[in-house]
Amino acid sequence: MNARRELLGALAGALLIAGCTGAPKGDPVRGMEVHKVCLDCHGTELYTSPKRKIQSLNALRKDVVRWGDYYAPALSEQDVDDVTAYLNRDFYKF
Repeated sequence: MNARRELLGALAGALLIAGCTGAPKGDPVRGMEVHKVCLDCHGTELYTSPKRKIQSLNALRKDVVRWGDYYAPALSEQDVDDVTAYLNRDFYKF
């Protein structure tokens, strides 16, 4: 019984660690292409500002979803994943 408890604890710890790394699941190369439409309104300077409001990967994804709704059609889930992965890789590095 003790060995089973240890195994379950190790699995839970591994899942927790995997969840904490929060690596985006999208394709950053595709995200860079999808992101080009964003450059119609702003450049990349807002991603590098020391006063930027985005402070986590979760907040970044939520912001991509929020702004992605402005497009017709809105960004798909895959687009959101890809743009989030691109922005995280090249700017935020969460």
